[in-house]
Amino acid sequence: MHENCLKAAFYTLGCKLNFAETSAIERELSERGIMRAARGDTPDIIVINTCSVTETADKKGRQLIRRLSLRYPDATILVTGCYAQLKPKEIADMEGVDIVLGSNEKMKAAEYIDSWIKNHNKKIDVTPFRDIESFTPTCERGDRTRFFLKVQDGCDYFCTYCTIPFARGKSRSGSIEQLCSLAQNASKEGAKEIVITGVNIGDFGKNTGETFFDLIKALDTIDGIDRYRISSIEPNLLTEEIIEWVALKSHRFMPHFHIPLQSGSDNVLKKMNRHYDTSLFASRINMINRLIPDAFIGVDVIAGARGETETEWEKSVSFISGLDITRLHVFPYSERPGTAALALGDAVPNALRHKRVKILTDISDKKLCDFYNRHLGQTAEVLWEQPARGAVMMHGFTKNYIRVTVPYDKNLINGLSKVKLTKVDPDDPDSLLAEILYS
Repeated sequence: MHENCLKAAFYTLGCKLNFAETSAIERELSERGIMRAARGDTPDIIVINTCSVTETADKKGRQLIRRLSLRYPDATILVTGCYAQLKPKEIADMEGVDIVLGSNEKMKAAEYIDSWIKNHNKKIDVTPFRDIESFTPTCERGDRTRFFLKVQDGCDYFCTYCTIPFARGKSRSGSIEQLCSLAQNASKEGAKEIVITGVNIGDFGKNTGETFFDLIKALDTIDGIDRYRISSIEPNLLTEEIIEWVALKSHRFMPHFHIPLQSGSDNVLKKMNRHYDTSLFASRINMINRLIPDAFIGVDVIAGARGETETEWEKSVSFISGLDITRLHVFPYSERPGTAALALGDAVPNALRHKRVKILTDISDKKLCDFYNRHLGQTAEVLWEQPARGAVMMHGFTKNYIRVTVPYDKNLINGLSKVKLTKVDPDDPDSLLAEILYS
């Protein structure tokens, strides 16, 4: 216990898994008496959990570190996350940075802060990615209403464009027994919804002899949790067995899927070293729509990857346009040092990459609009989120992940309401307005 009432501020860039891990670090510090800095406080400690999925992510990390070191020159700054794993010296050389931790050390951040408080010795501790072994399962809420259950970390796929295996290490998981215990504890803390997170969650259980299907069936039996959502899962690991079970047998898993495609061209998928082709991907989408017609299906796509010639781009657009999906999450291809993609031929010019992003974004907007319009006038059950401080509106999500906005009412937070979906929010086309029928 630190008796001088130290305060810590937390900043997270990147994926849902990073947010879950930051929340776990915050909990560890809180148990040591280091409390979260309130708005307007000057923090004694700053924890920055970085992303490195693109060059833009690296840039955002550098900008955030510089801004915070200038604003809080006396604060202890700890930087961790994927950027810290991949470029620790670059970060350590930045003004104001005191502790740099890699992926293997991240979940011991509180211990490193304990050590810093005692001796104020600058520390850089990063395990080479091939030697990363540790895994700490967590189930955290942080500032959010939903809990995030970290079930898996690392990736063994080595897609040619991706640095995540180098940043996160090999695939490893917790045990089903551990994870169900965490979910039960979350239920006791008032959790209504849990999002299952990881780097490649469908690869769950390689080190425990269990499977992802085993895991979700076990979680489905836990009383008190009304909803589970599966975060991004590879199409080859989203088996027909899993889809059928979610559709016909599960009591708590929501009709909501997030599936990375990355390209609608088989030639580009081969160059990316993806583990499926467009035929398999289409079969998964078709099965979901056949068994769960109202399911929300989000799809990741990279625009302008190496090998995406004009011919392959046209094939990709044609394939994506024909998919009965809800929304695209579109990313311009980003050159990552040390990846095999750099040897795959000429790069697509930046201007053309961004033009292709715009085309895909327009396709996505149309698909989301069509999906929302299909649901206008229908009734749905919404779980309301904790709104931002001072908000006059609040939002929640239906079972199939339609974002619903209503005027702020603190009594709604973390509660379920039956609503009638009335119209698209004129201030936010990603949301629908609703009339609350009862809570």
